[in-house]
Amino acid sequence: MTKEFAALGHTVLGCGRTMAEIDQLRKQYPAPHDFYVVDVASDEEVKSWASLLLTRHGAPDLVLNNAAIINKNARLWEVSAAEFSRVVDVNLKGTGNVLRHLLPEMTAQRHGMIVNFSSGWGRSADAEVAPYVATKWAVEGLTLALAQELPSGMGAVSLNPGVINTEMLRSCFGASAESCPDPGEWARRAVPFILQLSPEQNGRQLEIP
Repeated sequence: MTKEFAALGHTVLGCGRTMAEIDQLRKQYPAPHDFYVVDVASDEEVKSWASLLLTRHGAPDLVLNNAAIINKNARLWEVSAAEFSRVVDVNLKGTGNVLRHLLPEMTAQRHGMIVNFSSGWGRSADAEVAPYVATKWAVEGLTLALAQELPSGMGAVSLNPGVINTEMLRSCFGASAESCPDPGEWARRAVPFILQLSPEQNGRQLEIP
């Protein structure tokens, strides 16, 4: 997505957990783009990052909450408490942490769109991924509630990105994931779709066509 947004002239401000990948993004997309190592599951890390982002760049026009992890395939009672908590901390609390520290400035300006990434498993269910399913259903509910709280001029939507050949998908489906679109192919369709979102779609549950 960074490549597609940058190519269209947008400034991308992002974060991730892995230093090597953030360093690569910094080299590939220098200023005005800006990337930092942040674990969104940590409210304190998100708070520091958001403060820096807002000071340097102002309130964002578009927030994409797309950080997520998935549990190793296992029946619910076989998932450890630690693994269950980590999935909840990243997928659900991480979404809340980002919104907690960006929305005050955005709502003060009554401007901006929130896109909370959900999943096909945020509107359905399957065996051996119960923690992940639970968090994505929760993201859907969180977004519907948030949509009722935002001022006029803003909007929040949940977005099912569809099936993409990522490391996460391969962890669930193995080699069969190779038949799905790769992230680059997906981004070329997804970014124009995301950019056309508007406050009139506030509260919608959408998916990439």
